[in-house]
Amino acid sequence: MSLLESIVYANELIRMHRDANAQQLPLVRFHRAVFGVLAIRVNSSERERDAQMLRSLSSILIKNASLYTKPIHHLNPPSKTDNPFGAHSIRAYSLLSLNDLRDNKGATKQKTRKGRGIGSGKGKTAGRGHKGQKARGTHKFGFEGGQTPMRRRMPKRGFKNPFSLEFQPVGLGKIARLINAGKIDSSELITMKTLKDTGAIGKQIRDGVRLMGRGSEHIQWPIHLEVSRVTVRAKEAVEAAGGSVRKVYYNELGFRALLKPEWFAKKGRLIPKAARPPPKQMDKVDSIGRLPAPTKPIPFSSPSPA
Repeated sequence: MSLLESIVYANELIRMHRDANAQQLPLVRFHRAVFGVLAIRVNSSERERDAQMLRSLSSILIKNASLYTKPIHHLNPPSKTDNPFGAHSIRAYSLLSLNDLRDNKGATKQKTRKGRGIGSGKGKTAGRGHKGQKARGTHKFGFEGGQTPMRRRMPKRGFKNPFSLEFQPVGLGKIARLINAGKIDSSELITMKTLKDTGAIGKQIRDGVRLMGRGSEHIQWPIHLEVSRVTVRAKEAVEAAGGSVRKVYYNELGFRALLKPEWFAKKGRLIPKAARPPPKQMDKVDSIGRLPAPTKPIPFSSPSPA
């Protein structure tokens, strides 16, 4: 295909795009491609008549392209030696503008405005119908029109003991590993605050800590502990190694003062006194917990001779 035939064919394609109201994207790309090919053809051609023909017809292509593309800015015009189109400058065309952004059809839905006239379809009764309890007001949750509601028809099962206690367990084997790792000093008194700070127990201490006998064979040295409860196996293992275990009582406020004494200093309060255990727990503990956290154990008093 000759140069003249290429230009005529390109012009016909542009006119077909205009008549069919085609999109801008393929049209602009086509113009740029045609201009580039023709520019290379002229630069490589040695015939001056092709260059003259291209200069005369390039204005027609640019004029047709400007009919359905939107110029946003002008590029710097090339020099006369590099520009095969003469004094014409190449324009950059925008395919998308911010003021043309729209949501997809059906992406948004307007809120139904009730009671705003019969033209809206939700006027007058606003979709509630005529008269009746449901049209006039509301009723309490679970109301079934006067019959026995479901929550009363279902039978009750079990009960919740208000006096139950929940202790967090910790084994002797875990304490022995922390001692070997150097996180716990076996020469000092091991309290529940010590166990919490070293990660032996979790942060949620509800009613105290129960000392278990798991890993009791790893206790080879005397240790002294203060916990809420202790199993028989754990107590025998600690006493066999020359140590001692004391069961102490703390209430909820006492545990806060034991585990987080800085909270009281931050609030500007004094550390409270340790509370006495309730009567039902008097025989299950050895003594009242000490505040702040003690560092030395209390020796058990030996029974006095008769």
